[in-house]
Amino acid sequence: MSSHSKPVPVSHTEPLRSGNLYRLAIVGAGTLKGKEVAEVLDDRNFPSLDVKLLDDDESLGQLEAVKDEITFIQNVRSEQFDHIDFTFFASDQDCTRRNWKTARNAGSAIVDLSFALEEEPEAVVRAPWIERQLGQVQTPELQPGPSVVAHPAAIVMALLALRGRKAGKVQRMIATVFEPASEHGQKGMDELHEQTVNLLSFQQLPKDVFDTQVAFNMVTRYGERAAPPLDYVEQRILKHYRKIAGPNVPQPSVLLVQAPIFHGHAFSVYLEMDQPVAMGDLAQALAGEHVMIARMAEDAPSNVNAAGQGDVLVSVGRDANHENGLWLWVASDNLRIAAINAVECAESMAASRPRGKIQ
Repeated sequence: MSSHSKPVPVSHTEPLRSGNLYRLAIVGAGTLKGKEVAEVLDDRNFPSLDVKLLDDDESLGQLEAVKDEITFIQNVRSEQFDHIDFTFFASDQDCTRRNWKTARNAGSAIVDLSFALEEEPEAVVRAPWIERQLGQVQTPELQPGPSVVAHPAAIVMALLALRGRKAGKVQRMIATVFEPASEHGQKGMDELHEQTVNLLSFQQLPKDVFDTQVAFNMVTRYGERAAPPLDYVEQRILKHYRKIAGPNVPQPSVLLVQAPIFHGHAFSVYLEMDQPVAMGDLAQALAGEHVMIARMAEDAPSNVNAAGQGDVLVSVGRDANHENGLWLWVASDNLRIAAINAVECAESMAASRPRGKIQ
């Protein structure tokens, strides 16, 4: 963790000061993540005076609804960042790298959902959900470094690991993470759809995104031309987990599998405790803010049930061979979790921008 983000113990999140209004920009407003950020800003009533929607040529002129108003997506130009307080980068990594310094130099705080800035010296990988679980909050700064929103799979696993240890010592954590096509944006969703249709009609499969068959298939490796490789994403999840959860929680063994699903993460998580723990006790430890325990069969976690929800859906079962072993079946909306944590990053930084650029 950089010197720009020293955690301070607190009992709750710093609230936004009443009466402040901020100017925002969403770069990549036409992407799945960008649209989700706009929706969460509205849901949380973020005190914004203006929200600029910016993107590349593919989405220029596209109409979008922002806080009951219809606006259109504009081209990304340097002057668009003038007087902007917070810029959310939901674009591809190249676009983020080209424009983030321009936004920062114009006085904007940066929230990166593209992972492009994760190696920048002043950047901090963040997950406000986990910061609250640990009793931490970022120290307010007038010019904070970029906040890189942790990978949504890392956020879910860190939350489960931190909650799980309330039921007893966790000796081992093993997770199989089922990756949806939406982690590759609209192009990934489209390619899965086209592959599905083409397979059923015995036509050639498009492979521009995954460079392998993902429809009706599960793989742990993409084709050679796919970027980023699946094992690289796996390493990012583990790296982000370590950064947000810290060293005092179990470091999981993770296998990332590309599943033939359009949207939403699913997880099969094995927890081995140091002594037997009742399923009810573990469920009670996991339950709380952002986690919903499935009590009825119709509430069982699934990608469909998790869609559009800000909660992580969890069911608990016992391992048939090890009395200390418990299984979690988990589902979550990857885009919604990333967007909520991105907006909460901005909310936590708002304390150091009492008036921002608004006169």
